[in-house]
Order: sequence, then structure tokens, then C-alpha cells
Amino acid sequence: MAVRQVARGLTLMLFVFHQGCDSQEFRCGEAVNNNRIVGGQEADPGSWPWQAALYLFDTFTCGGTLINDHWVLTAAHCLTTEDLSGAEVLLSLHNISDPGPDVVTVALDEIICHPAYNSFTFENDICLLKLSTPVTFSDSIQPICLPTKGSTFHTGLSSWVTGFGTIDNGNLAEVLQEVNVPIVGNTRCQCYLRDFSEITENMVCAGREAGGKDSCQGDSGGPLMTQTSTSWVEVGVVSFGDGCGLPRRPGVYTRVSQYEDWIREQLNGSDVGFVTVTPEGIDPDLFFTCPTATPSTTTHHYKMTTEDDSIFGGGETLIHFAHFLSLGAVGLCLHVLFGGALL
Repeated sequence: MAVRQVARGLTLMLFVFHQGCDSQEFRCGEAVNNNRIVGGQEADPGSWPWQAALYLFDTFTCGGTLINDHWVLTAAHCLTTEDLSGAEVLLSLHNISDPGPDVVTVALDEIICHPAYNSFTFENDICLLKLSTPVTFSDSIQPICLPTKGSTFHTGLSSWVTGFGTIDNGNLAEVLQEVNVPIVGNTRCQCYLRDFSEITENMVCAGREAGGKDSCQGDSGGPLMTQTSTSWVEVGVVSFGDGCGLPRRPGVYTRVSQYEDWIREQLNGSDVGFVTVTPEGIDPDLFFTCPTATPSTTTHHYKMTTEDDSIFGGGETLIHFAHFLSLGAVGLCLHVLFGGALL
């Protein structure tokens, strides 16, 4: 009887130990405080717990996304390996001017940008940042899931972009902003942007047909996300766009699913949550035919404002600026987002 009681005790101890180990299992894409509604607005504290803020020499530079306790995903145009000594990542940041006690600041050990990144076309605009120390997960600090290379994103799929956008006085918004935009299929996106840039299989687009809301109201390097039945997944990394919130001029993002193998190779066995996204139905983009006439986009603005329907709402205006790169008569311009502003 005594032996049997000891055996039962050991069994119970093993069960508790096993349960304890399981509680530490890596999970991704879970946000305790996330309850989204459609429309641009200030984000609730902790609603996007994977949101990262990249600072270079104490200056906010770009957004990013936490993908596990050691790594952040961002855009290659945000920084170079030469920035390592002055780079920091802030997590659990909701208000730039009033960070609060929950903000975690971590230096970087390594910057790994894609070796085939093209700073002119923004092909392979993706970069991994290795944190100097692992972060502890909490309600306000969680990793996001990443899509496998077998994932698909249909035209019209609801997605979200977050970041600290630039407001009417040229300063960053103090509070983290969020905006809801639908995915735009690559065939349709290439049609809309054919006089501006090539859209490759390594890119994904998002934006509203009528304009008014766009990723330029967020951060370069920040996430374009969609929600599955179980988790949030990072569809793309904010990369570039033509103007901001213009009709039929969607924002362009680095398609994360194309880089599954590269990300796994760089992380070298480190936990990361890859999931396969498979929307129901048939992608309308398969049946889209581009009209013969090129959309009229002859005027490109150095400064634009978006009122009321911007990510900020309440009639605040968004101002952003553009660099213009002239290629003969084409007049190609690539607008790069730095910290929510087009520079």
C-alpha cells in the first residue's frame, strides 16, 4: 500500500511537471487586449503586443515585429549593419512621449538584412534584428506568427497596419495608431502601379479602392497583419508606396511567406511560429483583367493631407513627403516610409 501511494505521488508530480513544461511552450499571434473594429484609430494599450519600435542613436526610426524572444522582423531599408552600435528596440511602447514603466529597451547583437535587397526596387526589403538579451513574454509583449510559404492571401482579405504615424505638424503621433485595409491581389496591384513600380512575387499589396487609408499612416518595417481563427499572422512588412491613401494606389509590403526558408536559416533552430494561411473560396485576383487605359496619375504631390478618414480620425491631417527619382520621361518615384513619414 505504501509503495502504491508513493507511486501515485510520483505520478502526480510527473503530471504537474509535464503540465508546467507545456505552459512554457512557444505560442504566437495571441493578443489578450485585442478587440478590433474597422476604422482608423488609436490602438488600445497592449492590443498589438508584438509591435516593436526601432531607435537609432535615440531617434525613432522604424517599426518592427517581435517574432520570438530573441528576434525582431523589420525592413532592410530601415538600417544597415553599420547602425548596430546605436540601435535599440523598444517593446510594449504605446506612447512615445510617455513610455511608462512597462517598456522594455533592448540593444542589438546582430543585424541581418537580406543579401539580395535592392535599395532601388525594394526587392527583398526584409531584415532580422537579433536582441542582445531574450525578452520575457507578458500581456503586452508577445511574438506574432509568420505565414508559411504555402500561405495565400486573397484580394479583399481584411488586414491591419500599425505604427506611429506622422501628423499635421510633421511630428510622430504620440500614441500607437492602427488602420484596417484589405489585401489587393498582385495582378490588380500591378495594374494600378504599372506606371510606378514592378510588383513581384516577393511583394504583397493592401489598400482601399477609393483610397483614404494607407500604410503610410504607419511605420516602415512595421507589420501588415491578418487574423486567422487561432492567431494573428504577419502578412507583410511595410516597404514602399506611391503617395498616401490615393485611389487605386495601394501600399506595397514585403511578402513574409516568401522568406520562410531564409528566416529559418538565420534563426538556426530558434522557435518561431509559422502557420499556413488558407482563405476560403477563390481569389478574385485570378479573374482580374487590367484595363487598356493607364490610370491617370500624372500628378505626384510632395505633400498631401488626409482628413477625417485617416488613421488618426477626428479630422487630424497626415502629412508626408516624397523623394522623387526620375528615370527619363517615366518619372518613377519610390516613396520610402521612415517612422511613418515618407522621406
